[in-house]
Amino acid sequence: MGGEVLALSGGVGGAKLSLGLDRVLPAGALHVLANTADDFEHLGLTICPDIDTLLYTLSGRANREQGWGLEGESWNAMQALEALGGETWFRLGDRDLATHLWRSTRLAAGECLSQVTAGLAQRLGLRSHVLPMSETPVRTLVDTDEGELPFQHYFVRRRCEPAVRGFRFAGLDAAQPPPALRELLASPALEKIVICPSNPFVSVDPILQTGELWRALRDAPAPVVAVSPIVAGLALKGPAAKMMAELQIPATALGVAAHYAQAYPGLIDYFVIDSSDATLSTGIDQLGLRSIVADTIMTTTNDKERLARYCLALEGV
Repeated sequence: MGGEVLALSGGVGGAKLSLGLDRVLPAGALHVLANTADDFEHLGLTICPDIDTLLYTLSGRANREQGWGLEGESWNAMQALEALGGETWFRLGDRDLATHLWRSTRLAAGECLSQVTAGLAQRLGLRSHVLPMSETPVRTLVDTDEGELPFQHYFVRRRCEPAVRGFRFAGLDAAQPPPALRELLASPALEKIVICPSNPFVSVDPILQTGELWRALRDAPAPVVAVSPIVAGLALKGPAAKMMAELQIPATALGVAAHYAQAYPGLIDYFVIDSSDATLSTGIDQLGLRSIVADTIMTTTNDKERLARYCLALEGV
């Protein structure tokens, strides 16, 4: 395909499919809209975990074993900070710190997050475009049995241990997608919209709800393809399955499909599930989503490229 593609992505899982799309599409054709509700201010710096995971993955610099952070990282700054009694629960490697210092300095100088992200992408040599879901801050707050926790305190500091009751996105009412996204959605060159296999509640929901973006995606002529992050009842990365069980939502691909169908009616044309979940196809079809069975586990680069080509090959409905 020779047109433009928009992907919606959270962190590691979404970055895997984004990399596959980046590899099989012409340079510059992929636009990845990144979740920024996980962002937070730490040690005086603006940290954008999902944006950075995408930047590092698409530039070939990500730690392959972890899926996040940088390959060959060192930890001198954290060790020195720990010796001083500083907060080190959120680990920032020395090279990763340079990214946050660069970003925070540019933001303080008056650049918007889109400009800063584009500048980082250019310096890292990306073929594709990475856009923040919002120019203004949106922050995920997790309602737990221990009270409301900022997302990174729940996810990293507490290692997802508290039971989840719900989520709130502070700042969402004032948030709007970047102008470049509106231009892309209005372009006749846009051929496909892909919702990557990211956590539906804390990665995809905030993106879709920013300025009611889901309605603009639904009304765009390009078909919308969503890939389930749950395979055989398990989240391949992150706490999605645990969250679903605590929210009394079936931790299955069908449960994810039902969430999208109820929260965003008419948005998704194709819902891609793993071959191990093929028996769920009928239930997904009954929700009004067209189920597609494929091999969705992405271990190798070839896996990522194969799934990307499969998503791109699905025609409009």
